[in-house]
Amino acid sequence: MKTLFVSDLDGTLLTRHECVSAYSTEHLNRLIEKGMPFTYATARSVGSALRALRGLNVRLPAVFYNGGLIYDIGRKETLRFIVFAEDQKRYVLSVLEEHGISPVVFGADNSRERFAWHVGKESVGVKRYLERRKDDPRMAPAYSAEELLRDYVFYFKCIGPRDQLESAWNILKMDERFICIFHQETYQNDFWMEISPREATKANAVRFLKERLGCERLVCFGDSANDSDMFDVCDEKYAVQNADDWLKAKATSVIGYCEEDGVAKWLDEHAGV
Repeated sequence: MKTLFVSDLDGTLLTRHECVSAYSTEHLNRLIEKGMPFTYATARSVGSALRALRGLNVRLPAVFYNGGLIYDIGRKETLRFIVFAEDQKRYVLSVLEEHGISPVVFGADNSRERFAWHVGKESVGVKRYLERRKDDPRMAPAYSAEELLRDYVFYFKCIGPRDQLESAWNILKMDERFICIFHQETYQNDFWMEISPREATKANAVRFLKERLGCERLVCFGDSANDSDMFDVCDEKYAVQNADDWLKAKATSVIGYCEEDGVAKWLDEHAGV
């Protein structure tokens, strides 16, 4: 029975240094070479994921932006791309602005991907986020709401104090048009809120890949809120030891810490290749 193995990245496959360890790289590449169907599902963009996975030879299409984009890197082919309708993206921005939140907005035109933010309105967390990406060619500073929302928009990222974000989250999470994920950031003390169109979930994306790749079973690995819906649709789901306790409760079992190559060691023992 053909099984597709799917791992989250941050806090699951990646170490705290935002990379794959030498051990995991070596062992996963060996398993992939033997024919193990392996890919990943992440909130990251294509470029950000590839930098973190440098040296890992993933050959299958992967899931980006929590399910908003499914992209085949080898063939440079977009398989699935889900965007907000015009009225939806304007409504989301209006709710955020009412609560004093200035988001990072991810979008694309016909030729390139970009992320925009309103210059002068950045939170401390957003400033830190941008500083870490200061050489990213996708950066697109905006000076108005119109600039912020131009082109196709598929993802809002908000970074700030818990109380401020939670007030907006309590409104947006009730709207059936959106997926709204609220959690503490893996590498900092910041809180993040991520908003996507309802159809843009890791669950929908991994089911799409399962069917496209002709697999019969799904096994996934994760650590936090944006892995929850993926856990719901997989035949087996494994939480790393450093995962949120409530996600561990949903898991088939708990495996080793991300810092101790938990995913690679489990696959070495159980993947059957």
